[in-house]
Amino acid sequence: KGRKEILFVCVSAACVNCVRWSNNGLCLASGGDDKLVMVWKRAAFIGPSTVFGSSSKLANVEQWRCVTILRNHTGDVMDVAWSPHDVWLASCSVDNTIVIWNARKFPEMVTTLRGHTGLVKGLTWDPVGKYIASQADDHSLKVWRTVDWQMEANITKPFSECGGTTHVLRLSWSPDGQYLVSAHAMNNSGPTAQIVERDGWKTNMDFVGHRKAVTVVKFNPKIFKKKQKNGSSPKPSCPYCCCAVGSKDRSLSVWLTSLKRPLVVIHDLFDKSIMDISWTLTGLGMLVCSMDGTVAYLDFSLDELGDPLNEEEKVRIAANQEKNLLKKQVETRTADGRRRITPLCIAQLDTGDFSPALFNSVPILPSGSSMSSQLTPQLSSDSSPGQASSMGLKPTHDPMLTSPPPNNTANVKSSLLLTSASKIEPMKALDSRFTERSKATPGVTAAISSTAGLTPLDRPKDGVTAQKEAKTKEETSSDSEDKMAAINKNLTFGKRKPELLLDGGEVLEKRRKGRPRKDKMAASMAQPFTQITPPVEREPSRVVAPPAPVAVLKLPTPSTQKAFSLQVSMEPSVFLEVENEVSMVAGSKLSQLRCSRDGRDWNTLLPSSVVVAAGSSDILAVACEDRMLSVFSSCGRRLLPAIQLGTPASALHCSAHYVMVLTAGATLSVWDVQKQKVLVKNESLLTVLSGADTTVSQSLLTQQGVPVIGLSNGKSYCFSSSLETWTLIADKSDSLVQCADFRSCLPSHDTPVSSGPLAVMQGRNLNAGRLASRLSSTPHHLQQSMTLAFLENQLASALTLQSAQEYRYWLLIYARFLVNEGSEYRLRELCKELLGPVHKSAATSWEPTTLGLRKRELLREVLPVIGENLRFQRLFTEYQDQLELLRNK
Repeated sequence: KGRKEILFVCVSAACVNCVRWSNNGLCLASGGDDKLVMVWKRAAFIGPSTVFGSSSKLANVEQWRCVTILRNHTGDVMDVAWSPHDVWLASCSVDNTIVIWNARKFPEMVTTLRGHTGLVKGLTWDPVGKYIASQADDHSLKVWRTVDWQMEANITKPFSECGGTTHVLRLSWSPDGQYLVSAHAMNNSGPTAQIVERDGWKTNMDFVGHRKAVTVVKFNPKIFKKKQKNGSSPKPSCPYCCCAVGSKDRSLSVWLTSLKRPLVVIHDLFDKSIMDISWTLTGLGMLVCSMDGTVAYLDFSLDELGDPLNEEEKVRIAANQEKNLLKKQVETRTADGRRRITPLCIAQLDTGDFSPALFNSVPILPSGSSMSSQLTPQLSSDSSPGQASSMGLKPTHDPMLTSPPPNNTANVKSSLLLTSASKIEPMKALDSRFTERSKATPGVTAAISSTAGLTPLDRPKDGVTAQKEAKTKEETSSDSEDKMAAINKNLTFGKRKPELLLDGGEVLEKRRKGRPRKDKMAASMAQPFTQITPPVEREPSRVVAPPAPVAVLKLPTPSTQKAFSLQVSMEPSVFLEVENEVSMVAGSKLSQLRCSRDGRDWNTLLPSSVVVAAGSSDILAVACEDRMLSVFSSCGRRLLPAIQLGTPASALHCSAHYVMVLTAGATLSVWDVQKQKVLVKNESLLTVLSGADTTVSQSLLTQQGVPVIGLSNGKSYCFSSSLETWTLIADKSDSLVQCADFRSCLPSHDTPVSSGPLAVMQGRNLNAGRLASRLSSTPHHLQQSMTLAFLENQLASALTLQSAQEYRYWLLIYARFLVNEGSEYRLRELCKELLGPVHKSAATSWEPTTLGLRKRELLREVLPVIGENLRFQRLFTEYQDQLELLRNK
């Protein structure tokens, strides 16, 4: 009542998959099947107007216009997300990538995050802006750092059992930043929403009970505390968060992290799967939409959710944690030599303008919360005893609260769609709880570059004890409380065991002085399991493989999944599906490979489980557990006999008709399938893997068959077949990259080449002269030399990568820079090389083309740039005449 439709926009001819308001409420971003991200702003009011094709009653009360269109994705855009402070806008797509846009300088692209091998269907930002998380159909959740845009963690364990796909995978970060909850996870063959702890990216808890896959998770923006009764003196209470979970089973559940059961569950709310959830800024209203085309609005009261924390309470809680956070800090130096100490809890924003406001300003949020207030510290198990974890496996501090009040039938009102068929069952609707995962081994791969935290199995007796505990756990009932009780009885802490009460299915710990808290016990319990079965990626030396020559495994290998799928080509549309162990024949487990190309399907069988697969529009390649590599045409014909790899495959890439394999033994090979010959043969990476903690963080294969690897130390190399050596093409710590100033040389009509291999490995479009303000005191000749060296590095790198478009782009910038700086000697040498000999000679070694580009055509593009400077008129006329002479010949 009182609400009215104020806006009606025909956004796109294609399906719109996601819309998101910016944090300041001024912009609206949308992404859809047209591969575009569109950003809308309210225009000056010019009076109501009717919408074309509608009745005269439907009028636009507000005028909104599209202010920018962001083009980079090659497939449908599935999700968009604004970062805290609206510094960045992220978008993800079925092209397996995440693109980060500079929201302060649209349409500038900051970087493209590559690493998913399946359709990326969900994004969420850490509330402090230090991380962004993504979830895809490749059965993984990846966390990326915003400092260097590298992968922080790759979580696969909770998703390994998942079968089938969902239209979206909308994950969500809690407002205190301590918990990340995913969509579409599995535990004991049951659908769950996986809870990932920020501290160590542990995956020991989940929300369970939905009958089908979870499609969307959304945290309430507020942090709550227990409602105080009127007249009662305030008591210290544990803050908690509220989370809504939607599923393909058409039901919605709402959870408070202080309770083990959901606050409320609404069954059959829609006719089809839930697509998206949004909370109001007050935290008391929720909008839910479905694939059936309808939207439901739910209203909550403070009695049901609790009292939101005010700013003072948030700051006070954050202050308690700051002591721990400030112990971890980064020391950097400014351009004038002064020291800057930055706590790790503050994201180091790389936006190109180095505005100090990004570090110490209050974000423009409608709710008015500051950055520090979002650092609510309810997470670490080593926090003070009176401060409980907001996501712990325990009830609130009141020891008398053994179960939710039975008469607390929620006053949740659905303004739409709540017919008699809808069933609202508060508290007890889901027959399982907020549980610990049945397998305590965390399914987290810390950033590939990280080797810290590996605990060796040093004492055999510990392993025996852990195995007994694991066995006890597996034999216990599937009910989560029973599991917790059985596990806790088997664990001893000091000389006393915790006393447990079972009351109405709830597990409560008797809170007595000196007794350990249950969340600490759960954290301690997971350690022995970690020692016995570490994730393969964390300790690659323990990879289980068939007998092979003894080799030191330097790089991580993917874990074998029951089934997975990926789209290997957009034009034509090629989908690849792998299903391992489909049948057993003569003691051998067969795996099936299915491919669909423009609607035509084929399949084949392989005698070993497929570990990793890749493809292009021309070829498909799969590497199996038995270290055999098989290559097929896109129509299913085997193109090469099975190739035996020396060690298991770590990464596999296909591009055009080339195949590249990076093995766990740190060797690289590239084959030209069309010519049936090897281009790079078992080339060792040990020459570039300097230091024990350096590893490969990124790899790709260009369309010309050039292999490229990015290392965890920020350096990127490609292997040159002609030079037969590794060549450095990018270094993120290189001062030349940071200090080059060529703003005045950028072409006005040419758009930057943002999708070439050089741009991909350098991580983002180079913000020309973004440190120029800091270099104002630098002598001009020094900055000129640095820029010149950088541009020549770019040209040489593009040449080695055989990237024609990037070579042409940087060549024109280089020529314009030489003209601006008056470098006639270098300009003449450049023109001479592009022109070549005017008269034919048998002794000349000049090639008329480079990377497929005709050199004299490049000279025709360079000459107008030279002609803009009157100082070089003689040079311009000389080479212009030579070109005319050659043309007349």
